[in-house]
Amino acid sequence: MGIKLAPDTRTTTIMKKVLNELEANKKLFRLFEQLLEAKKTGHTPAPLSLTDIPFRNKGLNESQQQAVAAILQNENVTIVHGPPGTGKTTTLVEAINQLTAKGEKVVVSAPSNTAVDNIAKGLIKNGIRLLRVGNTSKVDETIFSHTPEGHLNNSKVQKEIKQLKIRAEEFRRMALKYKRSFGKAEREQRNLLFKEVRSIREEIKKLQTYNEEKLFEEAQVIAGTPIGLHDAGIKDISFSSLVVDEAGQCIEPLAWCIFPLAGKIVLAGDHWQLPPTVLSNNAAVLGFNTSILERAIPAINEVYLLNTQYRMRQAIAGFSSNYFYKSLLQSAEHLCNTGTHITFIDTAGSGYEEKHGPDGVSLQNEGELNIVRQLLEREALDVLHTAFISPYSGQVAAAKEILPSNMRMSTIDSFQGQEKENIILSLVRSNSDGEIGFLKDYRRMNVAITRAKEQLFVIGDSATIGADKFYNEFLSYVEQHGSYRTVWEFEL
Repeated sequence: MGIKLAPDTRTTTIMKKVLNELEANKKLFRLFEQLLEAKKTGHTPAPLSLTDIPFRNKGLNESQQQAVAAILQNENVTIVHGPPGTGKTTTLVEAINQLTAKGEKVVVSAPSNTAVDNIAKGLIKNGIRLLRVGNTSKVDETIFSHTPEGHLNNSKVQKEIKQLKIRAEEFRRMALKYKRSFGKAEREQRNLLFKEVRSIREEIKKLQTYNEEKLFEEAQVIAGTPIGLHDAGIKDISFSSLVVDEAGQCIEPLAWCIFPLAGKIVLAGDHWQLPPTVLSNNAAVLGFNTSILERAIPAINEVYLLNTQYRMRQAIAGFSSNYFYKSLLQSAEHLCNTGTHITFIDTAGSGYEEKHGPDGVSLQNEGELNIVRQLLEREALDVLHTAFISPYSGQVAAAKEILPSNMRMSTIDSFQGQEKENIILSLVRSNSDGEIGFLKDYRRMNVAITRAKEQLFVIGDSATIGADKFYNEFLSYVEQHGSYRTVWEFEL
């Protein structure tokens, strides 16, 4: 007997139903057609006036302020393009603050519970009355008190409900004392007791429903994943704006599940980072892993780039800025280079070839892991402030066998959205055919090289990856702005 994990068909059913009903909603269907046509008018948004906006966060830069202003003036769809480390969540929190201050009710969503909780924490910290809906078992414990269940747990109503439940249980026990053979009077008494139990339970339901409706009414912001919002039954609540964070990770059908909730839509994210995770390779090939942000970028004029990153040293950010962001991504002044911050360690000619791991599928490269061990020692890297990442789960599994257990080790995909002082990236691929597999998705590399704050070490075989134009440009960048080292420095 075996257990096989299968995808959640309920989510698929909901998405199909929403898409089948889309044509009946004329306004949304026009937007649907607009995104499919992907035809911009060609004009770049003119700078917006900021004089009338009482910014609460005085630390916002010009591009962040422009994005907030655009959200406040949005009438249809506005995109906030936030590359790594540019303060996207900070910008959205300020914009939502401004919207609620004007008396607007806002619905916030993101494709993962972690992303929803991240923005929810910022809003709660700013004093916003937020209601977090969805599966409470997946909600961050610091957010639980802001869920319907959390509110009820801490309220007088819960004490009243508890007393009613005790009464109902007492009546139920009394009714069950009657045995099978009893007379008419006993039967009537038993039925009356059960009727009282049903009445009390109905009263409990009404109390819960009334108080939940009150919570939804009083909340300035309601937040949840698309399916969490769908299940919350909020389609009759009037929202002014829908804000979708991490829209670059949200597949299109999932977005259309929540687009009907509000007349104005804000998409925030970065389409140059990893696309949504899709289990079926065939579905991905057919475009199912295209995000709503990737679909909207070519069709929407109102795109506002957050152009200053506050995470990493200038040398680390430079390549991504040049290749992905048309050299528009700047680094904050305090992040100017103070030494060597980006290093490539070339294993070409070493014989450190890739191999299949024990599962026979994912790849490993033992030689690159030997370099990592020496690198930790020679550079005196603090393992608590250093992370090891790789595109291949097999390499991560192998790393966990030999690297310090208190060091963070992860695939690139799992590390998106996170950061460390030092990052060691093992590319793994090393073969005579120049095959690089899914390293061909350069967005994965963009995620990988933008996680480090101080030091980025990349280990790879230039003979394998160098034939690819993207990696050839990356190697040239490191030679010019960092340190290009060879495997022979690490030979014992």
